[in-house]
Amino acid sequence: MGNKQYDIASSNFTNINAKLIYVTSAKYETDWHSIMHSHPFTELFYVLSGKGKFYIEDDTFDVKEDDLVIVNANVRHTESSKDDEPLEYIVIGIEGISLLTQEVDQPEYCSIHNYRDYKHEVLFYLKTLLLEVAAKSEYYDLIAQNLLEVLLANIIRRTNTKLTIGDVCEANESCTYIKNYIESNYNENLTLDDLCKISYMNKYYLVHSFKKQFHITPIAYLNEVRLKEASKLLKNTNLSVSQIANIIGMSSQSYFAQSFKKVYRVSPNEYRKLNH
Repeated sequence: MGNKQYDIASSNFTNINAKLIYVTSAKYETDWHSIMHSHPFTELFYVLSGKGKFYIEDDTFDVKEDDLVIVNANVRHTESSKDDEPLEYIVIGIEGISLLTQEVDQPEYCSIHNYRDYKHEVLFYLKTLLLEVAAKSEYYDLIAQNLLEVLLANIIRRTNTKLTIGDVCEANESCTYIKNYIESNYNENLTLDDLCKISYMNKYYLVHSFKKQFHITPIAYLNEVRLKEASKLLKNTNLSVSQIANIIGMSSQSYFAQSFKKVYRVSPNEYRKLNH
């Protein structure tokens, strides 16, 4: 009787500290409403069908079926879908790692790879993850964690890039908390004093630390979030300018109009005519 023995070499990959936080599936519907946000963990999106766009920091990417979108921790992002070809995807949240590409045509904080030639592999891992987490049978957490590690190894193998696993960049937790707080509460009457009380930081240190980490001051970021939300409402609703100003937390319609024009170079009404 003949036999073949294959020895397995040790790999540094076995030492990764990746933890699965969640896995979920989503499909675009008319009530889908997303704004720029960030998380203190990495997210992987796999597009099952449809077409749309991902907005990641200051970049915009077209996405389609079988695209794998990697968004590293503390990176602002959101997505939109084509109405006639709605996006459907599976997304997983991973704590403890970043996936860093060294491709010259993609920023380090995110990357997009088409997985069409290997979809049968990645979809097996992702759909099995969904089934395990949904059923919560005995040892599901152990199986899910191991499936995650197999998925990560497959991504590094199949993306044909110098994709490496590295530690998440350390972020100032207080500033990240404030950033997430702004994204969730931009419609409130927030002031710098309010943000200082929430973070237990003085004004100078908060502004200095926030700008060092995110390249923008807290109040400038608050206005940015508000105006981006206003632009979506102008495009997608028939709400009046004063109603939109109130919804985004700007009680003064004139200040809203002035701020909007400064960023978008046209008034809110002109912007609506051009985009509605």
